[in-house]
Amino acid sequence: QLQASGRGLVQPGGSLRLSCAASGTIFSIDSMEWYRQAPGKERELVGSITSNGFINYADYVKGRFTISGDNAKSTVYLQMNSLKPDDTALYYCKISLRSGSWSPQQVFWGRGTLVTVSS
Repeated sequence: QLQASGRGLVQPGGSLRLSCAASGTIFSIDSMEWYRQAPGKERELVGSITSNGFINYADYVKGRFTISGDNAKSTVYLQMNSLKPDDTALYYCKISLRSGSWSPQQVFWGRGTLVTVSS
């Protein structure tokens, strides 16, 4: 189960931080990702971080957004700076984890958290 927080209304140029925490029995986390879906558009990847620390961003957020993870807290963060109206969307977290050393990977999605960028 994932619990996301940080939804809000911000002005263009502002900042917002989203967080998403996994709960339950967790042995390891393979990857943590953020997606977003704007009205009338497909869900798209914003960024991802893997267990070995590899981080990937969509071109449209590079230099503005930072994804980070805290495996000890089973939490992924998305720091969003220099927000634009085009960043308005529902933001979803996705965490891929294992509940045991021999367990198959499980993928969990958080509920969307609304980010609105408007003056």
